[in-house]
Amino acid sequence: MISAKGYAAQDPKSLLAPFNFNRRKPGAHDVQIEILYCGVCHSDLHQVRDEWGGSIYPMVPGHEIVGKITHVGNAVARFKVGELAGVGCFVDSCRVCESCKAGNEQYCDAGMAGTYNGYEMDKKTPTYGGYSNCIVVDENYVLHISEKLPLQAVAPLLCAGITTYSPLRHWKVGAGQKVAVVGLGGLGHMAVKFALSFGAEVTVLSSSASKEADARKLGAHHFVNTRDKAASKAVRKKFDFILDTVSAQHDLNFYLDLLRTDGTMVMVGIPPEAEPVEAFSLIGKRKTLAGSMIGGIRETQEMLDYCAENNIVSDIELIPIQQIEQAYERMVKGDVRYRFVIDMSTL
Repeated sequence: MISAKGYAAQDPKSLLAPFNFNRRKPGAHDVQIEILYCGVCHSDLHQVRDEWGGSIYPMVPGHEIVGKITHVGNAVARFKVGELAGVGCFVDSCRVCESCKAGNEQYCDAGMAGTYNGYEMDKKTPTYGGYSNCIVVDENYVLHISEKLPLQAVAPLLCAGITTYSPLRHWKVGAGQKVAVVGLGGLGHMAVKFALSFGAEVTVLSSSASKEADARKLGAHHFVNTRDKAASKAVRKKFDFILDTVSAQHDLNFYLDLLRTDGTMVMVGIPPEAEPVEAFSLIGKRKTLAGSMIGGIRETQEMLDYCAENNIVSDIELIPIQQIEQAYERMVKGDVRYRFVIDMSTL
């Protein structure tokens, strides 16, 4: 076993604190990575506090992991010691189901092995995440990271990046389309960057008028304060595609009303309670309401390569790990532009 150290929650009420634990020794197909930076996702907070239920303790969060390879197994062909590498939201899957064979391991029929707060595919061994100094992962679930971009700003691409890139690509968003992004947080700001890069006309929809300056700075063509009834009415039936990144309770019917005929709205945020959707919100203009969750390994690598070639990274605030609880509290208040990233050298 490999001795590792990190920060963990011992139960839903405890603060994250130093924690020593063991990682498995790298096998023939494994890659060992020294973690240099780890992004802080809102889902980390939800799971640490058991807000979604089923949390496993002790829990070492973190699934936006970038670092340097320190060891490779003797059968590893795709990676070398000294290279940069990343690990996203899962570290294994069954590999044989229809979803896995199609490169959609995130939808594995047997359930993917989450990077933390989950189990390896034996369904017995708990997984520990990136708020730690190292990780060991099968090479098939490790990602190449370019040296072209600032590494700390790449980390959030492993979740916030792929969560927004995947639906935009799947629904073929591009030039000539009018796209709206609901919410301008960690996910929303990446959605704006990608949609603009793909050539779409981008509008940010937000209930916070203060977000307009940031939306414009990111390059959004338009901004609509959804509390402004006149402004909202002006964009009814306007959009081809809406990406909903909001995790707070909100009226889905309001946003569906903004779609054109055959328009699509995709949810990537996770509100705490189910929202009612009226049939007439969909059938009147043959609209589609869909959902999307991260991306497979192949698509995530595609996204990382695209970002390297097009100079796309997340806007971040770098913090020492000792400030993780303060970061959580600020994240709840929306006081981050737009993603916290932990400098793991502070561990």
